[in-house]
Amino acid sequence: MGRYVARRLLQMIPVFFGTTLLIFLMVYALPGDPVAGLFGDKTGSPQVIAALRHQYGLDQPIWEQYFNYMKGILLHADFGTQIASGRPVTDVLGDAFPVTLRLGGLAFAIEVVAGIALGVVAGLRAGRAADTGILLLTLLLISVPVFVLGFILKVVFAFELNWLPPNVNDSTNFNELLMPAIVLATASLAYVTRLTRTSIAENKRADYVRTAIAKGLPQSRVVGVHVMRNSLIPVVTYLGTDIGALMGGAVITEGLFNIQGVGGTIYQAIIRREGTTLVGLVTILVLVYLIANLLVDLLYAVLDPRIRYA
Repeated sequence: MGRYVARRLLQMIPVFFGTTLLIFLMVYALPGDPVAGLFGDKTGSPQVIAALRHQYGLDQPIWEQYFNYMKGILLHADFGTQIASGRPVTDVLGDAFPVTLRLGGLAFAIEVVAGIALGVVAGLRAGRAADTGILLLTLLLISVPVFVLGFILKVVFAFELNWLPPNVNDSTNFNELLMPAIVLATASLAYVTRLTRTSIAENKRADYVRTAIAKGLPQSRVVGVHVMRNSLIPVVTYLGTDIGALMGGAVITEGLFNIQGVGGTIYQAIIRREGTTLVGLVTILVLVYLIANLLVDLLYAVLDPRIRYA
């Protein structure tokens, strides 16, 4: 196991450099000049613009900018400086990521608990009314756009029933984060439900399940230990990749509920052509994806004892 983890960590190095390079090239290929954008509708003097571009290293060749950027990250954990505000990007990340971590964590918990529970119910009752109803519900959740669902929930639960606040004023209050977390989790919840349902329905017909039943094991143990462990492998694979998607894909949800997190910061960085901020945010998301994939691979051995890592 130790050698496998070390090998995977070494494999993550070229992946990290390759993805950050692609992101860097795509971001700096965006049209527009972030320095010129500082002046708004007015036109800055060429001397001032040239001085600012030199200050932020934007007059250097693209390969040199990338080299200096990666050197700052690896040696000093320095993600650069935000051009619009002059703040270090690490401060911007420090403000945005805790908010999105709380939102994404709550959405992930809803997705896991509700998705697996509904999937188990549908899988054990495949072909019956409960299975059909759950499949129709998940199809509805997948079909409805996020902004439409968010608007409906705000109208019903905030304005009509007055159960939940319509916007998030305190990002540390999980009561205020509950409705945006539900909106953020809905599509992923539907996919988790369908994956779990399919795996349960397939595995409950397997030979080892019939053998366990023939031995007289109780139904709860057959389902909870034998069927569930094998059925969760594809679900865990999806959940591992979805962690980063929840953090990076919250642009619409955060905008709808006035949440100042990673999604809103990425949107503002794109609008302002803030390449340094955007690359820093996406670099962190790349690390989240890589670590999540490593943890998923290690969980395979826990779920299926037949899997061994050399």
